Amino acid sequence: MYVELRHLRTIRAIHQAGGLARAAEMLNMTQSALSHQVAGLEDQAGMELFVRRSKPMKLSAAGIRMLRAADRILPEIDAMEEEFRSLRSGKTGRLHIAIECHACFDWLFPVLELFRHAWPEIDVDIRAGLAFDALPALNREEVDLVISSNPVELPGITYNPLFDYHPTFLASAANPLAQKTFIEAEDFRDQVLITYPVTRDKLDVFTELLTPAKVEPRAQRTAELTAVILMLVGSNRGVAVLPDWVLREVKSSADYVTRPLGPATVTKRLYAATRSEDVAKPFMAHFLRLGRSEPVKLQRQ
Repeated sequence: MYVELRHLRTIRAIHQAGGLARAAEMLNMTQSALSHQVAGLEDQAGMELFVRRSKPMKLSAAGIRMLRAADRILPEIDAMEEEFRSLRSGKTGRLHIAIECHACFDWLFPVLELFRHAWPEIDVDIRAGLAFDALPALNREEVDLVISSNPVELPGITYNPLFDYHPTFLASAANPLAQKTFIEAEDFRDQVLITYPVTRDKLDVFTELLTPAKVEPRAQRTAELTAVILMLVGSNRGVAVLPDWVLREVKSSADYVTRPLGPATVTKRLYAATRSEDVAKPFMAHFLRLGRSEPVKLQRQ
């Protein structure tokens, strides 16, 4: 027996209408076409699906079994069709994010809060465990967006510029380097450098300054949280290099000094890497707009 969705819709419509004429109107078809469809379905089943002698028309025992199937299957099909319509219109979708930048949480959470209110049907998640394998995970569709300042050319991946920032040296006011107007690679040889626990290719102080100059700090210490790094630096336990937006609150503190890296200020660009076909999705475009505008407010504070 071959049953199509239209057969299930027919059974449901006739049961609801109580007759062929009204059911044909509900299904936008002629009564003769509906009668022909029912006859063909009954031929396949090998039994009557309706008791035609009753008014209104009633389902036979076989028809009731088919109605139960219709009541179970059709709502799922209708829901799936609605999901597809929403996906086509950009109302629903998934935005799973991986971050290669620990400090980015400072501006990302305000962005996500604005995004959540604008797109409540989008499934948003931060996949912290993929930070060390973020771009391959993007290619495998395990995540949908990667925050990174180190673009690597990959087929099918688009790097959407967000904003520029300045990696900035931070030290205690009691540190001898507080007397300098800018910081060079050699200045780190006698310092304990406090960083996030990531590989050196993800740390601006190494990629932009120390590695090209082949300079090693006296020691390196790691801390997961920005607040802990600030506390350690403020206690003169070491120095750090952090994005300028992270340091907005300590710049006015007498306990800290901030200095540019090098005689010419180092500038880096932060990107949101996405699969190329996703860039035009309405919710993705909105997230990128927020990701460009909201962090700038933090830099101005």
